[in-house]
Amino acid sequence: MLSGLSGSKETAQDQVLVGMGLLAGSTVMLLTSIWGTCIVVGKCDLQNSVAQDNKDTKGFNLRGSGVSTDIWTSYSAMIMAVSVLPFIVVQLPQILHSTSGRHTAVLVALVLSVSLLIAYCLYQVYQPTLQKRHLDFAKHKHVRSRILKYLKKRALGRLVDSNGEPNQEVLLKLFNSIDVNQDGSLSVPELRALVVGMQLYEINLNEDDAVTKVMKDFDTSENNEVEFDEFVTGIGRWLDEAKGFKKTTSLAGPDSLKYVHDYYEETKKEHDLLGDQTHDDEEEEEGVDDPRTTTIKAVLLLLLGTVIAAVFADPLVDAVDNFSAATHIPSFFISFMVLPLATNSSEAVSAIIFATRKKQRSASLTFSELYGAVTMNNVLCLSVFLALVYARGLTWDFSSEVLVILIVCIVMGVFGSCRTTFPLWTSFVAFLLYPFSLILVYVLDYGYGWS
Repeated sequence: MLSGLSGSKETAQDQVLVGMGLLAGSTVMLLTSIWGTCIVVGKCDLQNSVAQDNKDTKGFNLRGSGVSTDIWTSYSAMIMAVSVLPFIVVQLPQILHSTSGRHTAVLVALVLSVSLLIAYCLYQVYQPTLQKRHLDFAKHKHVRSRILKYLKKRALGRLVDSNGEPNQEVLLKLFNSIDVNQDGSLSVPELRALVVGMQLYEINLNEDDAVTKVMKDFDTSENNEVEFDEFVTGIGRWLDEAKGFKKTTSLAGPDSLKYVHDYYEETKKEHDLLGDQTHDDEEEEEGVDDPRTTTIKAVLLLLLGTVIAAVFADPLVDAVDNFSAATHIPSFFISFMVLPLATNSSEAVSAIIFATRKKQRSASLTFSELYGAVTMNNVLCLSVFLALVYARGLTWDFSSEVLVILIVCIVMGVFGSCRTTFPLWTSFVAFLLYPFSLILVYVLDYGYGWS
C-alpha cells in the first residue's frame, strides 16, 4: 500500500491488479484445493451422520467416511459468506451499467469493509466467552435430560399419569430412594450422589457446578433443600421441556415417555456440536508461563512480518510483471495461480497437519482456520486495495475476479454453515470449483472482455 501511495499511478494500478489476482487466487485455493484435501486426509468412519474420532476403516467410501466439525465452525463459514458484502457494494455501478458513482461505491465499500473487519476482530475477542456460556448451558440441559432418563429407568411405573401430569405416587418412591437419610428433603450431598451416580464422563462435567444448577432448578424456596412438592414441580417442568424440545417426536399416548429418550439424545448431540475443548486430555493446552513476554514477542513478530512484506512488495510485483512479459502470460493469471502456492503455504500445511489427527476438534480447528483466512482476505486485504483505489483515483475493473470470489465464498459458505458433517464426496465438489474458477475468469476476461 505504501508503494502504491508513493509511486506513480501506473505503478499503483499494477499493485492493485497483482493484489486482486492474489486475493482471488488465495481465496479460491483455500476453499477448493486445500479444503478438499483436508476432507480426504481427515476422513473418519461416519456413524449416524457423525464422524468417529480416530476410526478410519471404510477407505474411500464417498458416503460412509468424512469429517465432522462443531457448530462454531459453521458460524465461521456463515461469517465468511457475509464478508463478501463489500465486493457486492463496489460492483453495484457495473451491475447497474452506470458510469457514475463508481468512486462513491469504492468509498462505501471501504467503510463497510473496515466496519466488518472491526466487528470480526471483536467477535474473535468475545467468542471464547460466548462459547463457554453456550457450552455450560448445553451441559446443564444434558444433565437434566440424563436425570429424567435415569428416573424413568428406575421408576416402578410411569413418570406421568393418564392426563400427562407428573405421577406423584411414582415420584414419591423415586424421591425417597434419593433421600438417603429419609428426612423428607433432598440435600446438596444427596443431589451430588445422584449426579455422580449417573457417570456423565462424556461431557467432562463439573460436578459442583452441575449440583448447584440442579438445586437452583428445584429449590424455589431457596432454603438449599428440595422438598417433595418442589421435586414434583421441577420434574414436571423438565418433562414439559422435553416434550417441546423435538417437534417431530410422535407420542404413542398421553403417558408415553419416548420423548425423554429423544430429549436425551438431542441434548447430547447439541453438546457435541458445541465442541467441548476441555474433554480431550491429550489436546489440552498448557498455560502460558509469562503472558507479558509472549505478548511482546508476538507483537514484534507481527511487526517483523509487516516489514518483510513491505520490503518485498515492489520486487514481487516487478517479478510478476517481468515474468509476464517474458512468457506472454497475463500478470493476473500468474498472481491468481502461482503466487497463492507461496502465500497459502502456511495455512495449507497447518490445516492439513491438524486434519490428519482425525478428530472432531482438530477438524473444527482446520476448517475454522480456512474460513478465517478467507474472511480476513475479504475484509482486511480488500480494505487495503479499496483504500488505494480511492486515494489514487484508480480504476476498479475486476468484475470477473469479484464474481469468482462471490461464487466460491457463497457456495462454500452456505455449504459449511448448513451442515457439520461432510462426507468424502463433498471434497470433489470443492476440487471441481478450482478449475471452474480458472475457466470462468479466462472466459469472462478474454471471451467477453470483462477486464
